[in-house]
Amino acid sequence: MEEQVMLTASHWVYLAVIVLILAFIIFRREVVVPSLAGIFILGILAAQGQGVTDQFINGLQTVFESLLNAGVELFDIMLIISLMVAMLKSLQAQGADVLMVAPVKKLMVNPTTAFFVLGIMTYIAATFFWPTPTTALIGVVLIPVAIRMGLPAMGAAVAISLFGHGMALSGDLVIQGATKLTASSAGVSTGEILTYTALFSVITGGVAIAIAFYTIRRDMNRGILTAPPPEETANFNTTETESETPKKGKHAKVFAILVPVVLLTVVSIMVYRAIFDRDHVISGGDATGFLGGTAIILLVLATFSQEGSKGFEKIIDHLREGFYFAIKIFAPVIPIAGFFFLGNPDDAGAILGEGTSGFLFDWGQIIATNLGNSPLITSFGIAIVGILGGLDGSGFSGLPLTGSLSAALGSASGLNVAILASLGQVAGIFVGGGTIAAWAFGVAADSGVAGVKPVDLVRRNFIPVMVGLFVACIVGVLLM
Repeated sequence: MEEQVMLTASHWVYLAVIVLILAFIIFRREVVVPSLAGIFILGILAAQGQGVTDQFINGLQTVFESLLNAGVELFDIMLIISLMVAMLKSLQAQGADVLMVAPVKKLMVNPTTAFFVLGIMTYIAATFFWPTPTTALIGVVLIPVAIRMGLPAMGAAVAISLFGHGMALSGDLVIQGATKLTASSAGVSTGEILTYTALFSVITGGVAIAIAFYTIRRDMNRGILTAPPPEETANFNTTETESETPKKGKHAKVFAILVPVVLLTVVSIMVYRAIFDRDHVISGGDATGFLGGTAIILLVLATFSQEGSKGFEKIIDHLREGFYFAIKIFAPVIPIAGFFFLGNPDDAGAILGEGTSGFLFDWGQIIATNLGNSPLITSFGIAIVGILGGLDGSGFSGLPLTGSLSAALGSASGLNVAILASLGQVAGIFVGGGTIAAWAFGVAADSGVAGVKPVDLVRRNFIPVMVGLFVACIVGVLLM
């Protein structure tokens, strides 16, 4: 017989804070302060009976310990992102990054090939280097060519948005930053999450891209969307190119070939072992370490090849830029993750005291008992929560919520936690990562580099992405 959940004041506080966080998200306010307040109150309640002063002190300690716990859990994500961005900076210093993507210009012969070449190159580069740095690289090098081939600027913006900040970021197949955050919150392995995020990101992205491309071609035929005349595109981003792209280093060509070959080799080894050598599979933290170590070696080689003896100092600049980029992304995520990790029994027990139950898990059991174990309701419910979480514009801050909620509802109702958590991740990142939320940094970057308005880009993406997420949810229900 299933044990009856005993609700405490802490359970009600936890639920109230979640409702408050969702309200903040809907009204486009940052949710760090409600998360910190929730942790503080839970810390006070955990020390009931110890006196007012001791309760207050425990509340303060709980805030710090929760953030420290989240930071420890997420540090490997921040580290791998830092190293990959630092490596990209070392390539940019000698112009190797531009040479890496320059050959694909020849594949752009008309608007259709321009759209898909632009998108596919964005997907590949974003998978390895993260979408935001990729946007700057692709935007400077390939968008002017795509526009000269007849693709409207809006078509270019849609391509890099859906392929990069949508499909590549939500699947997160190589760096696995989002995947690790979701897996940690859901209490499952990154391997389990990765399988389904890969599937759902491709389904959502594939459907969205197909619909978006159809509407772009339709509006081009109607004359609603047009490419600028050649005299306007000739100087497209010229100022940015001249000021941001340095002169080509003497080893730029070597690294333009070496880096893609090495990174593809790393991924090929991981894929090969995952399929054909399961006893020696490289996944999760091992995969992160493999990729991170490779990035460090390439960073060192690229820096010293360009800077010579000055590389000892210059490599610090690249690392600083990489860590700054990662911290900028995760600084608001850590307090939010600190709160939602308390919904897990393991984290709650470690921080609030042995025997503390997982508040979100207990609520999940109650909800599942009353709603039943309907895969349809649960799958769409998690996707909706992911969409709401993505409305903050980061795409990441909602992952602890969808991951923890998936674990709570899935465990209580016997549904596949990894499928639910993956749906939440793909929905949250597609919306907040840079395709739907007009205030998201990804939308600002994609629209800015293509020279279109963020609101217009979001309006163009909305229906395709929503249909794609609907199809992904249906597939998720069928897989349950």
